Amino acid sequence: MRTNQPQINRKAVQAGGKLSFFEKYLTIWVILCILIGISLGRAFPGIAQSLDNLSIYNISIPIAICLFFMMYPIMVKIDFSQTLQAARAPKPVILTLIVNWLIKPFTMVILAQFFLGWLFRPLLSGTEIINGTEVTLANSYIAGAILLGIAPCTAMVLMWGYLSYGNQGHTIVMVAVNSLVMLFLYAPLGKWLLATNDLSVPWQTIVFSVLIYVGLPLAAGMYSRYWIFKHKGEDWFKRRFLQYLSPISITALLITLILLFAFKGDLIIENPLHILLIAVPLFLQTNIIFGLAYVGAWKLKIAYEDAAPAALIGASNHFEVAIATAVMLFGLNSGAALATVVGVLIEVPVMLMLVKFCQKTAFWFPREPEKATLLDPRCAKSFR
Repeated sequence: MRTNQPQINRKAVQAGGKLSFFEKYLTIWVILCILIGISLGRAFPGIAQSLDNLSIYNISIPIAICLFFMMYPIMVKIDFSQTLQAARAPKPVILTLIVNWLIKPFTMVILAQFFLGWLFRPLLSGTEIINGTEVTLANSYIAGAILLGIAPCTAMVLMWGYLSYGNQGHTIVMVAVNSLVMLFLYAPLGKWLLATNDLSVPWQTIVFSVLIYVGLPLAAGMYSRYWIFKHKGEDWFKRRFLQYLSPISITALLITLILLFAFKGDLIIENPLHILLIAVPLFLQTNIIFGLAYVGAWKLKIAYEDAAPAALIGASNHFEVAIATAVMLFGLNSGAALATVVGVLIEVPVMLMLVKFCQKTAFWFPREPEKATLLDPRCAKSFR
């Protein structure tokens, strides 16, 4: 006797609810902001250069301010009791450590050497002087790619986890662990992989970037959440405070992109073909690493709310540190600096694509929607 099997309602188990018009076309707004940033940088180069020079240990103060307002609304929504629970479920953290430090740096070297060092090398003719030594453009681009590959994301991944309706408590744990590992491994691993360069990574840049991009908004979010719950109550926090806070993260992200490309847009305008060639291995690297981590999470039967940020943290890069390090080591107009800027150019649109992929494939995984720390009523519509 044939029985009717229930059909899986894929739309019902995807992550998230109905997106607003602004969120639905976020990729278009990102591209527009990149174009606006480049145009402003070209039209007002003096102002852009002056703002870019406002820095501490190569950490741009204007960018740091924008990133604070991008990260704070995410941090304040996190139920930190989930962070403690996440620490007792180590599989996603272990997965990210394996992908970020045992796989990702080496796949980046392989891809950069294959495409920039061999396949595209005839199209990358030319040399530049770095620290008194003549270096081929191809090798300089490879150096920039490596600096991206050894810097897993510890700031923007909170945005990607937020948009994919992931467990922000677990994401914080993964960010903290990878930030700590980066402090100890970034310099020796970079020096080893670059081989031909005597890499001396500026520790102040890494320490300050982690404190400013992650530590400051985290502390502000924890304290303000505690204060509001104590003096105003949880209901006021959800119904009133978050109502005005919600658009701030996305707006700050777009302003950050405008500033970044206003500061570094000339590097892109002056090297259009090279931009395309550099983008190829970076694009492949992002998707390969995401795929390895996402499939690994699926094989380990990790819940979607933990699997999505675990895969996204490996796929994205800490481009702020990579750019600052490349500029400090090789110079603002070096090929290495250009390669790190290309990383920003492709990362945001690609990561938005991967976030959408996560949302659509959430039904592949076990679901624990109570872990999704988005206090947005739209989320509940799609959870089972």
